[in-house]
Amino acid sequence: MKQQALILAMQRSIAAEAPAGRSALHAPSTRRLVVQMLALAALWPEPVFSLENSAGARKPGAANAATGDGGARRILILGDSLSAEYGIGRGEGWVKLLEQRAEPRGWSIANASISGETTAGGLTRLPALLEKNRPAITVIELGANDALRGLPMAGTESNLRRMIGMARSSGSRALLVGMMMPPNFGPAYARQFNEMFGRVATSEKVALVPFLLEGFADDLAWFQPDRVHPTAKAQPRMLDNVWPVLSEML
Repeated sequence: MKQQALILAMQRSIAAEAPAGRSALHAPSTRRLVVQMLALAALWPEPVFSLENSAGARKPGAANAATGDGGARRILILGDSLSAEYGIGRGEGWVKLLEQRAEPRGWSIANASISGETTAGGLTRLPALLEKNRPAITVIELGANDALRGLPMAGTESNLRRMIGMARSSGSRALLVGMMMPPNFGPAYARQFNEMFGRVATSEKVALVPFLLEGFADDLAWFQPDRVHPTAKAQPRMLDNVWPVLSEML
């Protein structure tokens, strides 16, 4: 019932603004549009957004075949559909673009992102990924799907901390990538969720990218027809949000 109510509320908001092609939450400094649409997407069964159901899609980790022995100069990306090239051509995602920047510096990329992934899913998969890839840097781009599915925030925060701890214990430095929730989830909840990533990064002493979709989240021109996933042209901007922080770690 909670999910149905959220869907109906967001559908009304979207329909009211559809002629203008903007979100009802649009404002000059807003970061909310795509997160509102992600709420709609995440409430559908996961297979709808599974990369394994898309033609020509790859399985997790296929962004880079480099595994081999050791990962002294390897970056592991653990994310959801925003990092898994959902709806765009293979090789067009921000992670693949990152590979093109990192490889000249001697770094390889292992992309273990899965559409619809939660922090619990990432936590379950991470030990094997760390063992297989032995990354020097682990980028954690998870958390939004937890909130959108109504999972307890305390559990999300705990999972993020545990993943950071796992990475650290394996000798890998963690980079946390944040997301944000719109105020229609409740101003207090949205604020607490938005602040959670900064709090975790500060207390765990890890680097933070505050918002992966910074700078374009309120503009439909940068999103696919589903109004959820960024287009291919948006991927360089996503990388530009990550790169200033990540490059300092290389």
